[in-house]
Amino acid sequence: MTLPVVTKNTKIRTAAHWGVYEVTSEPAGGLSIKAASEDLDPSPIGLHMASKALKKVRIARPAIRKSWLENGPGSNPHLRGREPFVEVEWDVALDLLAKEFQRVTTTFGNEAIFGGCYGWASAGRFHHAQSQVHRFLNLIGGYVSHVDSYSLGAGKVILPHVIAGLSPLLNQHTSWDVMAENTELFVTFGGIPVKNAQISQGGPGRHRVLAGMRSMAKAGTRFVNISPVGDNMPVDSEWLAIRPNTDTAMMLAIAYVLHVNALADFDFLRSHCIGYERFADYLTGVTDGITKTPAWASEICGVPAERIEALAREMASHRTMLNISWSLQRAVHGEQPFWMLITLAAMLGQIGLSGGGFGVGYGAMNSVGNDNVRFKFGDFPQGLNPLKTFIPVARIADMLLNPGSQFTYNGKSYIYPDIRLVYWAGGNPFHHHQDLNRLLQAWKKPETIIVNEPYWTPTAKLADIVLPVTTSLERNDIAAASGEDFVVAMKKVEEPFGQSRNDFDIFNALAKRMDIDFSEGLDEEGWLRRLYDVSRENAGAMDIQMPDFDDFWQQGLFDLGQEAKPVIMLDDFRRAPAKHPLSTPSGRIEIFSETIANLGLPDCAGHPTWLEPAEWLGAASRAKQQLHMISDQPVRRLHSQLDASPHSREGKVAGREPIHINSADAAARDIGDGDLVEVFNDRGRLISAAVVSDAIMPGVLRLSTGAWFDMDYDAGIERHGNPNAVTLDVPASSLSQGCSAQTCIVGIRRLELKQATPVLAFEHPEFQK
Repeated sequence: MTLPVVTKNTKIRTAAHWGVYEVTSEPAGGLSIKAASEDLDPSPIGLHMASKALKKVRIARPAIRKSWLENGPGSNPHLRGREPFVEVEWDVALDLLAKEFQRVTTTFGNEAIFGGCYGWASAGRFHHAQSQVHRFLNLIGGYVSHVDSYSLGAGKVILPHVIAGLSPLLNQHTSWDVMAENTELFVTFGGIPVKNAQISQGGPGRHRVLAGMRSMAKAGTRFVNISPVGDNMPVDSEWLAIRPNTDTAMMLAIAYVLHVNALADFDFLRSHCIGYERFADYLTGVTDGITKTPAWASEICGVPAERIEALAREMASHRTMLNISWSLQRAVHGEQPFWMLITLAAMLGQIGLSGGGFGVGYGAMNSVGNDNVRFKFGDFPQGLNPLKTFIPVARIADMLLNPGSQFTYNGKSYIYPDIRLVYWAGGNPFHHHQDLNRLLQAWKKPETIIVNEPYWTPTAKLADIVLPVTTSLERNDIAAASGEDFVVAMKKVEEPFGQSRNDFDIFNALAKRMDIDFSEGLDEEGWLRRLYDVSRENAGAMDIQMPDFDDFWQQGLFDLGQEAKPVIMLDDFRRAPAKHPLSTPSGRIEIFSETIANLGLPDCAGHPTWLEPAEWLGAASRAKQQLHMISDQPVRRLHSQLDASPHSREGKVAGREPIHINSADAAARDIGDGDLVEVFNDRGRLISAAVVSDAIMPGVLRLSTGAWFDMDYDAGIERHGNPNAVTLDVPASSLSQGCSAQTCIVGIRRLELKQATPVLAFEHPEFQK
C-alpha cells in the first residue's frame, strides 16, 4: 500500500510539540490549522506552523560558506556568520560531505566528530532528527556524544543517588485527580508555569495542567508559590517572593522547624530513608556551627522568618504536596534544591500517600501528572555508538576551547576530545547554550560545521555547510509520547519547500556514497509500518488493542485516554520498602549519600547543603545597581522554535524580546514601560525592551529565552533580546556539569532609540553566485 495523498478540503490530524492540530488544505492554496477538538485548553503556538512569515525564513537550497567552498575545511572560521554563502546542487554538497567525512575519520579518527543534536526537532517517531543523525554517525564508526539536557542537567545526575532516575519518577507522578481529591496544601518552589506545560516531546493530545489545578482549587486545595515571580501560577495562591538561588536555605529552615519541634515523621525516616542523623547534625549546626533557623534563612532568601516557621507547621499538619520547578537546578549548585526538596518531603512522611509527597516538575511538561497508561513506542533505531567518548551537554564550549583537558562527571574523570567536525541536526545551540560570546569563540575551533535545518536560524548562519530539510507538514510520520493521550498519523499536507529533503533521505544518500546501508531497504512507509507494529505489540502486552497500521492510518488517531488510571507516586515503596526497593545503593531514600560523600567534591557534599553561589543578590561584592536576571521558558514558542512566526513576534516589544522589571527598579533607573534597554555584564551586552511589572520582585529581571541570536559583531552587542548573551557558562557543580543559566547578575540601563541598531534576526544571510 502506498500512503494516500491528502487532497484539498481534506481535514487531517497532525502533531507538534505544542499539541495535536487539524489541518485543512484549502482550495485556493495554503493550509488552515485549528486545534484538535478534543483539546479543551489548546496551545496557540502550532496554529502558525504554516504561516507566510515562516516561509520567508526557509532555506531553499544547499548552501556552503564561501571560504570553505573555495579553500576547503578550516578556512577562515572567524568569518562564520559574516561572509556569504554559495548555493550549490545537492550532488555537489553530498559529494563534498562524503569526502570530508573520509578526511576527518582517516586523519583524526571518529573521536574528532561531535554529533551535537538536541531532541526537539519533530514530534514524529521516525523523522526525528536526533535519531537520524546519530544513526548515521554510528554507522560510519561512531562519534562524540552528549549526555543529559540543558533542562535537567543537575537534576538528572543527583536524583538517582537520592531516590530514583528522572524518567521513572516523571512516569509515576501522582495524577491530578488524586491530588484534587486528597491534597490540602500544595507548596511549589518556582511556581507551576502553565506556559511550559504547553509542550510534550511527542505532542500533547489534551492539555491537562490548567484543568488539573483548577479542579484542585475547586476542591479546596490551598496553593503557596515560592518564587521570584508571582505570575507563574494559574490559580489563586499565596506568593512568597524569594531571592533566586536561595530556595535550599529556605527549605533547610523549614526542615529545622520540623526537626526541633518533633513535627517530622521520624518513623518514616527510620524505615524508608538512610542518613537522616548525619543531615540533622548539619541542620542543627553540630557539623558547621550554624543552626539553620528561619532567622538565618530569612537573611539569605528574603522571606520573613515568621512566615517560614508558620509554613513548616502548616505543611506538617496538612496533606501536603511539594513541587519544584526544573529552573531551580539550572543554577550554580543546582543539585541542592532538588535533593533538599526530597529530604523535606521525607521529613513530612507523606511520600507514597494519596495527594502527599513531592513532584519534580509539575507544570514542566504536559505529561507530568497525567494518568495515562505508559508503554514503549517504536522509534527509529540509532544503533550502538562504538565510541564511549562523551561530554555533558552544557559543556560544548569547554570541549571546543580545551581539547585534552580533564573534567569530572558523576564521580569519574574524563578528557575533552579534539573536535574537527560538528554535525548538528534538530537543534539550535545559539539558543540553548550560555554565554554565547564565549560559544562564538569556541565555534571557531572546528574545521567543518554542518547543519540540517528548515530555517535560517543563527546556528545555520554560523555553519559551513547548510542542508535544507522538510518540516513535519511536508512528510509522513507518527506522533506518540509516554503519558500523552493520542497516537497520531501525521500525514503530509504540502510539498517540500524549495529543494528541502527529509533527514532520512539526506543521510541515506550520504551513506550510499560511503558504501553504508542506512535504510535497511525500507522507505518512509516501510519504516512507519515497522515502528507502528512495535508500538502495537508493546501495547498488546498491556492489553491495549491498537488497530492494524492501515486502519490506524485511515482513522488518523488512536486515543489512549480511555486506559487512564489514578496514579500515586511511590505507593508500592511506601507500603513495602523491602519488596519494592528504590534503585539507590541502599534501596531507600538517601538523605545522606555515602557514594557522593566519598567523592570528596568541594561543591557537592554527602547531604543537601546551602552553598553560596558566586553571583546572587546577597553577594557582598555585588554593586548596588545590579540585578539578578532569570531566563525562563517563553510563552509564545518552545525554546527558539517558530520565533519568526506571527504569534511569537506579537509578543515582542519594539521588535525585541521584552525584559520584565519591577516598578521600583525601573523608577530608580528612569526606565519606562516599552523603553529600549541595554542589559550588560562582563560577559556581554544585549538590547531588550522593558515591561514594568510588580509580578517581578524587586532586584530581579525576567528575560525569556529563545529570541533568535542576532549579534552586531561590529558593535559587540546582541540586538534581539537573547538572554544567553550574558548568562553564566560554568558547571552547576563538578558532579553534574549541568548548566547554570539562572545564576546571572547584570546591570540594566535605558537606551535611546538612536543607539539601537535594527534587528536582523529573520533576514537571510548574504549569497554569492
